[in-house]
Amino acid sequence: MSAAQSELKKIAVVNSLRACQLFVGLPPADLEKIADVSIVKSLEKGDYLFHEGDPAHGFYVVQRGAVNVHRVSATGKEQVIHVFRAGESFAEVALATETGYPADARALEPSQVLLVQKDGILALLKRQPELALRMLGSMSSHLRVLVGQLDDLMLKDVETRLANWLVKRCSDPRSQKPARIELQATKRMLAAELGTVSETFSRTLAKFREQELIEVEGKTITVLSPARLAELLRRNLGG
Repeated sequence: MSAAQSELKKIAVVNSLRACQLFVGLPPADLEKIADVSIVKSLEKGDYLFHEGDPAHGFYVVQRGAVNVHRVSATGKEQVIHVFRAGESFAEVALATETGYPADARALEPSQVLLVQKDGILALLKRQPELALRMLGSMSSHLRVLVGQLDDLMLKDVETRLANWLVKRCSDPRSQKPARIELQATKRMLAAELGTVSETFSRTLAKFREQELIEVEGKTITVLSPARLAELLRRNLGG
């Protein structure tokens, strides 16, 4: 690789780091130092980044594509933890543990990620404690997401969980005006996020269509009246 190509590659890595919430506001010199300890990895659809228990080599930043982080139960059921997309980071917990990655990570589509290598970033954090504080904030944000997902999965049935998922994505749940939701993953993946299977998810969507609560066209779900759907959710929750 020529010096010019190497420099362009580093600029692309720095730009990806700058777009990541974890590193927002860091000066260019710090981003370049992190880029120096980062490796670009390309993935085809279905490729695994790591499996639960694999030695942790660092954490990841998605440059493009989508990565499904999930766990597999003893019965073989896959439970999606989160689908990470461009600009998002994940597996930061790898920096603070010797037990390996706590879940599996698989590309949902052709993707490219940055591996921020553990040894290199830890050396940098020792020199710059403020960066360590920023990363703790990011991990806290991820924890809030996980706790929220756990709360959602404890809802009593798939209808309630789907209604809750849709209402959360309406900009104004009190509105009578239609709200469009663009699905970022397949319906199969969304079913997994909601703790169910594709068939049950499809039946629930059909039920909502019959009740004229939603319309579905391709990857677009239109909530015809967020207020009506929110009222259904309140009734299901006993409110």
